[in-house]
Amino acid sequence: MTDLDEYKSYLKRARSMIPKKVFEFERFTLKKVDIYSEGNRTIIQNFKEITDLLNRDPNHLLKYLNRELATRGNLQGGRAIFVGRFSEFLLNSLIKRYTEKYVICPVCKRPDTRLIKEGKFSFIQCDACGAKESIKSII
Repeated sequence: MTDLDEYKSYLKRARSMIPKKVFEFERFTLKKVDIYSEGNRTIIQNFKEITDLLNRDPNHLLKYLNRELATRGNLQGGRAIFVGRFSEFLLNSLIKRYTEKYVICPVCKRPDTRLIKEGKFSFIQCDACGAKESIKSII
């Protein structure tokens, strides 16, 4: 067996160990919020759909939005209700920023991640490439 053949066999073995998701290229599109205002409250009707798409706990995203909007909010069924009037543009841009910080892998730029907590520290773990990076916790 030549060095080239040996190299090719090692390369083939290494490629077989890589998850199939890494080789799939599909465009990740974020769902736009479906909101309406009721008095002094803003309601996101498709909040559960958005958190399912992001593969995140609805309470985590709600906590982030509460902090960024400097208001109170709660979950009711599949909806999120916030005290105050907020524009669709503002909510979409905050969810996009959340996605960039807490969903998209910083190494391979894929959304196939999960949040893990080890002691006091939080990490984003990528299921596609295996990268693990620390993230700032939402207080």
